[in-house]
Amino acid sequence: MQVQNLKTQITTLIDSDFLVEKKLQAICNYLKSEIAYYDWVGFYFKNGNKNELKLAQYAGEPTDHIIIPFGKGICGQVAVSNNNFVVQDVSEQENYISCGWKVKSEIVFPIFVNEKNVGQIDIDSHTVNPFTEKDEELLEFICAKVSQILA
Repeated sequence: MQVQNLKTQITTLIDSDFLVEKKLQAICNYLKSEIAYYDWVGFYFKNGNKNELKLAQYAGEPTDHIIIPFGKGICGQVAVSNNNFVVQDVSEQENYISCGWKVKSEIVFPIFVNEKNVGQIDIDSHTVNPFTEKDEELLEFICAKVSQILA
């Protein structure tokens, strides 16, 4: 993974004249196409004043998980903990919401605006144990960039 090249392209997408929603969709599409083990890439955001997340833009197979209650699954846990969550093997997680039999691992990073958790980026992989520090570096960068356009 060429993190610097990916960061450069993400910056170009963020700095484009597109509306926020189109930028987020472009990020999803780009990550899914450029990183072989990113089989599903999506953004979830807090659903108004409710303690739940709502699916926004994504790339990959459709999901039934349009709404995720806080605390439920990996995404719901990140909404409560405000911490990154890397799951190298979803079969080892008790509080995991299955998105399909193909999903073997998941990585979720929160997005903060004014120090408030407003959403997250969620990546599913059909590979066990694919994520490295490079993925974490890239996703932290993306979340920081996305927070700037949401502020």
